[in-house]
Amino acid sequence: MALLSVGKLGFLVSALGAAHFAAPDAFEEVTRPLFPENTADWVKRNGATEVAIGAAMMLKPTRKLGVAALLGYTGWLGYNAVNSQG
Repeated sequence: MALLSVGKLGFLVSALGAAHFAAPDAFEEVTRPLFPENTADWVKRNGATEVAIGAAMMLKPTRKLGVAALLGYTGWLGYNAVNSQG
């Protein structure tokens, strides 16, 4: 049995997304360089996205879609990080 299955990873992604709403200040410092305008709104958007992706990964019928969404979301965040550097 795998130590970390896709479903468990989905739970962790959802929990991280929910944390954006529970403690938004903890995410603003990380989010601000990538999204300098409306940072607080972006914290909430990113949290909601992570909750949705994590939920999709936890459910067998949508697991593959959830993994694809996580890859796309990670790529999008990486793209924004690279382009925010200057």
